[in-house]
Amino acid sequence: MRTMDADVVVIGGGATGAGVVRDVAMRGYSAVLLDKADLGQGTTGRYHGLLHSGGRYVVSDPESATECAEENEIVTRIHADAVEKTGGLFVVTPDDPMEFSDQWTEGATKAKVPWTEISVAEALRREPRLNPGLKRAFAVQDGTVDGWQMVWGAAHSAEDHGAQVLTYTEVTEIIREGDQVTAVVAHDLKKDEQVRISTRFVINTAGPWAGRIADLVGCHDVEVVPGRGIMIAMNHRLVNTVVNRCIYPADGDILVPVHTVSIIGTTDVKADDPQRLAVPRNEVQQMLDSGEALIPGFRDSRAVHAWAGARPLFKDKRVAATDTRHMSRGMSILDHGTRDGVNGIVSIIGGKLTTYRLMAKNVVDVMCEQLGDDRPCTTDKEAVPGSTEGHTYVITHRLHDNEVARAKHLKTTPNKTPSRAAIDDQIICECELMSRKMLTDLLAEQPDSTFDDLRRQLRLGMGPCQGGFCSMRATGVALEEGAVDVERATGLLRLFLKNRWIGLWPILYGEQVRQTALDDWIFQGTFDVEHLPVPESEVEL
Repeated sequence: MRTMDADVVVIGGGATGAGVVRDVAMRGYSAVLLDKADLGQGTTGRYHGLLHSGGRYVVSDPESATECAEENEIVTRIHADAVEKTGGLFVVTPDDPMEFSDQWTEGATKAKVPWTEISVAEALRREPRLNPGLKRAFAVQDGTVDGWQMVWGAAHSAEDHGAQVLTYTEVTEIIREGDQVTAVVAHDLKKDEQVRISTRFVINTAGPWAGRIADLVGCHDVEVVPGRGIMIAMNHRLVNTVVNRCIYPADGDILVPVHTVSIIGTTDVKADDPQRLAVPRNEVQQMLDSGEALIPGFRDSRAVHAWAGARPLFKDKRVAATDTRHMSRGMSILDHGTRDGVNGIVSIIGGKLTTYRLMAKNVVDVMCEQLGDDRPCTTDKEAVPGSTEGHTYVITHRLHDNEVARAKHLKTTPNKTPSRAAIDDQIICECELMSRKMLTDLLAEQPDSTFDDLRRQLRLGMGPCQGGFCSMRATGVALEEGAVDVERATGLLRLFLKNRWIGLWPILYGEQVRQTALDDWIFQGTFDVEHLPVPESEVEL
């Protein structure tokens, strides 16, 4: 058994966990973050990409609305490379009740969410595809954020401050001496070894799995309800602004432009297991119908991927919520010392991706108070690595960088054998403009990553072809670079394709059937990928 020591162990590598380990490290504590999978593989990576202005909750949850409005500015500043300042619209469609818009403006003003009413003509000028029958429109400060880039930015910042981040390391035991937590035991799934971390404090940020972590320490009354929501990515940006229906939060009432696609969402249904989330076909149809209310002809666009995420909603027994849609999105901090008689552990549940930094600050403040330390939070003062120049994301940034590199190469080495620089600048994924060097650099940094791990950081295979062309190129590059052997390369490719196909089955209609059939012919017909040698077990991947 490998042994380690840390002042604080953070369990859960989503946005909240990454924010907590960064906050803890910046306050001078030694810290270790543990996650049973990759960073951002759970709820954080399974949402629609919205950086909230707060407008969505001004009527249903005004406290959360105010928090979102305040944190929007901070996240944009410290995570500039992950944020696109799209702006947002709340619109009253022909099918929506006019009277709610008055409640919305009153709520937005009270919640201190900035808004401006604009004419319908101005809304249609900004977004020509919108329903021409709109009755009213409001401009807000919504944006979009790449959740994975945000999480990795926070994680790298934490590492710069001395923290350790251990992925694919599943917590199996939390050890107590009497009423005090003293250590965490975890299983390194890739090295197949046990790790014991002696610690002063544990912060449970496991999202939908937070109740299971609390069970390990004997706190059995932590009920976390997974609120399953599905989302669908369409094959291009139907809008360049976040567009919301001005109604009480409902299914399919928002369309978000993220990178090269548009994402519509979302449903809200109680799930039994956050590990197994269905994407029912009837809910897919519901999303497509909802898209038509915002963008006439929405169904004519090609849906390229569907997925589901689980909101971690804390079941407060004092509130009689009838369904997950009406459970609060606010954060809940559980002090297990006063609540359950177990010291040295707190849990944080709920909240929004937009408020992840505030959630981290609040829960670490609780820890500092319990430890008797006076160490203020400074996470709002320092940008994460990659965002220090303050330039927010623009959709053309990779195109510009790659075209500059190509032009420079052609000017300096005309009609010659391609240089190493030219090879590095080769585009492996046209949809997301991922270069060979971006892939090889990350492979060198994280040699035991799966292609899905790389996808979460590089967006490999997330465009219209869904990996049909770029995945085999990436496999060839990994093999050529010596990062993997033949069997592992095939195993990684098959696992990647399997996970891409999970999001294709629910949307096989129209032009997407043609694209999927082409991909199938490539991999089954040309490569016979199902019959190539692979590692004996997926653990080796």
